[in-house]
Amino acid sequence: MRKNYQTYFRYILTFGMASVTLSCSNTKYLQEGQMLYTGAKINIENDTISKNEKKDLQAALEANLTPKPNSSFLGLRPKLFFYNIAKELKKEKGFNYWLKYKIGEKPVLLGDVDREFNREIIENYSENKGYFNAAATYDTVSKNKKAQVIYTVRPGARYLISDVKFQKDSSLVNQEIQNITDKTFLKRGNPFDLDVIKSERQRIDNSLKEKGFYYFHPDNIIVQADSTVSKNHKVELNVKLKDNTPDLSTQQFSIDKVVVFPNYNIQDVRQGKYSVPMDPDSLQKYAHNDIYVIDPQHKFKPKIFDRALYFKRGDIYNRTNHNLTLNRLISLGVFKFVKNEFVVSDSLLHKFDAYYLLTPRELQSLRLEALGRTNSANYAGSELNLNWTHRNFFKGAEQFKASVYGAFDVQIGGPENAKNIFRAGTNVQLSIPRIVAPFKFNSSSAFVPRTNITLGYEFQNRTEYYTLNTFSGSFGYVWKENVRKEHDLKILDITYVSPANITPLYDSLSQKSDAMRRVVERQLIFGPTYSYTYTNTMLSKPTTMYYKGTLDLAGNLTGLITGANVKKDKEKSIFGVPFSQYAKIENDVRLYHKFNEKTSLASRLIAGVAYPYGNSEHIPFSRQFFSGGSNSVRAFRARTLGPGSFDPRTIQEGYYFDQSGDIKLELNAEYRANLYKFLNVAVFADAGNVWLVNEDIERPGAKFSKEFLSEVAVGAGVGLRLDFSILILRLDLAMPLRVPYYQRGDRWAFDKINFGDSNWRRDNLILNIAIGYPF
Repeated sequence: MRKNYQTYFRYILTFGMASVTLSCSNTKYLQEGQMLYTGAKINIENDTISKNEKKDLQAALEANLTPKPNSSFLGLRPKLFFYNIAKELKKEKGFNYWLKYKIGEKPVLLGDVDREFNREIIENYSENKGYFNAAATYDTVSKNKKAQVIYTVRPGARYLISDVKFQKDSSLVNQEIQNITDKTFLKRGNPFDLDVIKSERQRIDNSLKEKGFYYFHPDNIIVQADSTVSKNHKVELNVKLKDNTPDLSTQQFSIDKVVVFPNYNIQDVRQGKYSVPMDPDSLQKYAHNDIYVIDPQHKFKPKIFDRALYFKRGDIYNRTNHNLTLNRLISLGVFKFVKNEFVVSDSLLHKFDAYYLLTPRELQSLRLEALGRTNSANYAGSELNLNWTHRNFFKGAEQFKASVYGAFDVQIGGPENAKNIFRAGTNVQLSIPRIVAPFKFNSSSAFVPRTNITLGYEFQNRTEYYTLNTFSGSFGYVWKENVRKEHDLKILDITYVSPANITPLYDSLSQKSDAMRRVVERQLIFGPTYSYTYTNTMLSKPTTMYYKGTLDLAGNLTGLITGANVKKDKEKSIFGVPFSQYAKIENDVRLYHKFNEKTSLASRLIAGVAYPYGNSEHIPFSRQFFSGGSNSVRAFRARTLGPGSFDPRTIQEGYYFDQSGDIKLELNAEYRANLYKFLNVAVFADAGNVWLVNEDIERPGAKFSKEFLSEVAVGAGVGLRLDFSILILRLDLAMPLRVPYYQRGDRWAFDKINFGDSNWRRDNLILNIAIGYPF
């Protein structure tokens, strides 16, 4: 025990000596007469305010003082130390420059502190918070070339609001203000607060903008404070229009003409091709319903603006429709720049014209993409994509996308029977900026709803095994409630898989495995799918989240109508192909917490289940869940984990790398930190597995049971992320900590870890190379 105390004492002594050394080493670089500024302290002398009020005032005052002292850690200033030890430089590059100016921090001296300015800041801020008689003084304490400034504040009693009056007059704008006084932020009994008064002025302005007062401004409102009405530290507030408020600000405006320039270009304006405002007589030939579309070349159908513009002739101006129109024009995806102008057309009747100046994007684009890839399933390959996009296909802002691709993946290790893979295919998509349906769909969202129609074909050849021809198509809708909530409903999502060229080798292997045989069966999958996405990750909050829920219902109505029941030998077919019938749901929840600008914690939970019934005894292979790989449980190679406690190594011949399941649980956590500019590091842990709904005699232990927790795989590792803004290259090195297919009681792998064994490293240290973050 004494030895432990001695050890602890040595640690403390060493740390103390290091602290003194670093502290002294920072001040020895100062010139004669210079002092290192160590910060400010604020003392509040007031017995009439509560401890919480005093604490809040003290924190706010300290936050307003400038400059801030050098950053410190446990009483040390390592950044200042690095700045001091680095040599003076003549060139802005090299190790010394990086150490001095990127890692280091320039000393903050007492001479940099304007103490009188800070004193005025303290008094002004205190008065703005209701301490009307605040007075502040300051003193400087110095020792060993270090200086601290101590500010003493005597704020006096805080003034409270005794009454709030909204001055009345006969003007229309004042009548509108009187109508919204019940929503005022100024409440009797609350402390006087200049920030709240500013918010009240902004609230009035926002409300008036909704009522047509386009030219009104918050500065047109004045809030007078009278502290003489009471001797008990009370203040009366009088809210009124300023006497010098411009007449234009008090007028309620309505829309006269709505004019759209869908081919607006600043060069054309300079050359006199367009003018704002336009002569009313010259507008008549461009009339469409209640708007004028200046499109001599007829590049756009005028009706697309009927749905995007929320202003019509005669409407009272309001800011909501103003912003809504701009957002919907942008979300059409065909315009690069969108702006508008309001030009007074009748000053007596208070009308103005709304001009929308739209600069279109390039309507067509052709892009060729080539990429290389590798994954933890021992495949390396390349892919080539040719994509053509037309953003105004039928002149109604319809987006048409067509792509042709080819890819190959070559086995570079691992299981002998994995074989190489070649894929080629094509996809087309038509996205229409409205809901195409027999019913009327009204949306007040800032995002234009879309009807999406897709068709696709893929040819896949697994050498020496088989060829699959996959045809797909869908029809559905995508719409957003707001920037956080999105819905994706496919009324019909259909996939048809037709096998070809099944080799005798694969045929012989599949005789031993139902799972392998189902891969090359003809499959017909159709039905509705729906997904809901919620995210607030775009907000500047410490903690944000992402959620996506997906529901896939295949063959449900058809199975009900036909009375399909495969368990009673009533399997039904369409054109000779049995259709799949199942229900599948998947949930993906992600939480992100930022500790500061350089460190964060990301976590994810995935839970999904697919249940076959009616016309199906099994979930189609393409619709099952998989686990392992660079975006899943990274300590296990892609698709080699599960199902359950089944040991895929027992399959001597075949697809041990294509293990799938009907149920999936997965949990991931990752601590992320920035080291330097583009270089980020991560420490992560993953846990999860997949299971089957039904028993499979060929894969013992694969069925989901009450013992599922003991079958959850666990892995952990470290990673590097090279963030080049346009590309994030990720390298994650992981190793298994718990292996579900080991014997029960022997699944934790801690006692098997042996970094000195090259065979162990080869089989258990998994390097994942990927693009982007895993979640």
